[in-house]
Amino acid sequence: MVSLTSKPSIPITTGSKPLLKTTMSGTIRKAQDADLDDDLEVPNPKRARVSFNPKVEEKVLEEYVAKGRSLESIRVEVKRAIEAHGKGDSEKYDSIKEVFAQTEGDEREDTGSNDEAKTYLLALTGYASLLNKDCNGLVKAILKCDWMGREEGFVKAYAQFLGNLVSAQGAYVGLVLGTLVDNFTGGMLPPSFSQALLTWIQYEYRVGVFLAAQILVPSASATLSPILSTKFPFADESKRVHVTYINNLVRLLEYAPELKSDVFALITDRLVKIDVQMQVDLDDVDDEVAGAIVQGLAMNPSDQEEDDDDDADDSDDSDAESINSDDESGDQAKRAKEIQESVEKMDAILDRLFAIYDPYFTDPNSIEAANMFETLLGHFANIILPTYRSRHTQFLLFHFAQKSEHLIDQFAGTCVQLAFQPGRPAVLRQSSAAYLASFVARGAHVEPQVVRTVFELIGSNLDHIRTENELTCRGPDLKKYGTFYAMTQALLYIFCFRWRDLIDSSEVFDDEDPTAFIGQDLVWTTGIKETLSRAIYSKLNPLKICSPPIVSEFAKIAHHLRFMYVYPLLETNKRIRLSQFSSAIGNGALRDSGNGASNDSWHQLDAYFPFDPYQLPVSKKWIEDDYVQWQGIPGLNKDESDDDSSGDEEEDEEDENAPEDDDTATDEEAED
Repeated sequence: MVSLTSKPSIPITTGSKPLLKTTMSGTIRKAQDADLDDDLEVPNPKRARVSFNPKVEEKVLEEYVAKGRSLESIRVEVKRAIEAHGKGDSEKYDSIKEVFAQTEGDEREDTGSNDEAKTYLLALTGYASLLNKDCNGLVKAILKCDWMGREEGFVKAYAQFLGNLVSAQGAYVGLVLGTLVDNFTGGMLPPSFSQALLTWIQYEYRVGVFLAAQILVPSASATLSPILSTKFPFADESKRVHVTYINNLVRLLEYAPELKSDVFALITDRLVKIDVQMQVDLDDVDDEVAGAIVQGLAMNPSDQEEDDDDDADDSDDSDAESINSDDESGDQAKRAKEIQESVEKMDAILDRLFAIYDPYFTDPNSIEAANMFETLLGHFANIILPTYRSRHTQFLLFHFAQKSEHLIDQFAGTCVQLAFQPGRPAVLRQSSAAYLASFVARGAHVEPQVVRTVFELIGSNLDHIRTENELTCRGPDLKKYGTFYAMTQALLYIFCFRWRDLIDSSEVFDDEDPTAFIGQDLVWTTGIKETLSRAIYSKLNPLKICSPPIVSEFAKIAHHLRFMYVYPLLETNKRIRLSQFSSAIGNGALRDSGNGASNDSWHQLDAYFPFDPYQLPVSKKWIEDDYVQWQGIPGLNKDESDDDSSGDEEEDEEDENAPEDDDTATDEEAED
């Protein structure tokens, strides 16, 4: 367990075979980019063995004999046709293929055709061992037949055939599983199919169980894993398709629990890519348009299912007409609509994931909660943290970590360990510091003692880094001392939000008079002021590197509380050009790229804090009670010093990732 009080270890996602391949962060899969092999014939190195219940098979055979022809006569026909096909005579073989071709579309209403196809399925079930690669065409015809929604007898016979096929011919496992997983986006699958599958999965027959379509034989999980990844909906597919697929994946886990780690990692990986792309799209449009999109969704939140495809098509037609009438405004409207759909999709998926994970944390002290939280920590370390600009996915950790004190301790400890671990890339260490600061600052259930502990841990590491580098330091340099600056910025951010928890006694606060503490010499937790002072006034000069909006807000609050007066240093820093100290321009560190034409912005940290206000309207309900909103400090505006020369323009830049966001450490409207 990783915690603040024990030696942490990096959480690693585990699984028999990982679903995820190494990709560039934020890469998006889209339908037009695909070039997939429909057959998905994955070789099975191990011959699977499946035991069948003979009573169940006998019941199926007795109940579904075709009218007018005996099952035995059709069995003879099937065997002869397969044997003749192997010798080059495919007339009868092709006739059998036509039987299943006729089951598509409107033909499925023909009871006679259904009975015929069902009887041929029963006959073929007995000769599955003969259906080698030469019979690939017949197998594909059967797999393509329209079995969804048919009467129970047909579905049972279909499932029985597939079970025998994958047992007798292991080479078809990939093809069969791939075809069935294709149905994961189409809706919930019929219970009758679930019942038949249980014959092989659990070796007993149960009634009324809803299970996502699968043919899962022993040793087939390794085959199924890459198929689930390949078949996952593309990023540009609809909200309904994504949510339906995820629902079916979760149902699949009831009968393939060994896939749980990989399946949840797959979902998180695809979700974070949608998250990043959504944020990029919002940043690409005008602030007014982006704000209107999110504000409109917030005013009309809806957790209803996706509209029917017909409705979507009608909407698209309507959009096309408007585009033809006015190309420029039409393009903008179409773009806004696409972004809105992306936001709604992200919202719906996260809402579903919160609901999926929630039962595991009913008792946060249970083994189930501990195991699932380890899974979430693995997703954080391996998927979320390395992805720059993830905006909402990380709130799964934010919410469930606050279910208990020991989970808070574990998540904070993981962030500390990842931030201080030698050898990790600078960008990941800086990002870990941002997550730690944002979690401690924004977590409503993070106790004051945890705030102080984290502050002391970071401060201790700052002292260590400073003493190691100050003698040889020429001046502020993000490339050389990136971790030091990230840690300092983390402390500044925590101070702005949780300064009350850093005061030794709460007696200075009066509920009836919120301004009672003004003018008092507050007693701060031992070492807090000294640690920050040593860091700020060191040769590394962090206030020149840290994000200007964060520095500006810290300067105002620290002065107002008589904690520290840094305005003279800020004035001196205005005359420093960071380019003269920087060891590299393109250093890959988290930097502030939003300060206009200022060259110094390329050498400064980004103001990105991953738990800035949550903007998705439906799923927002999950974290509302966990979240610390920005609170103005009584009397700050009235007594604000003229030395505050940062200006309002910088204050508006803290949260570029949420154009509509008015709740950051640099926002003034909440202050008195």
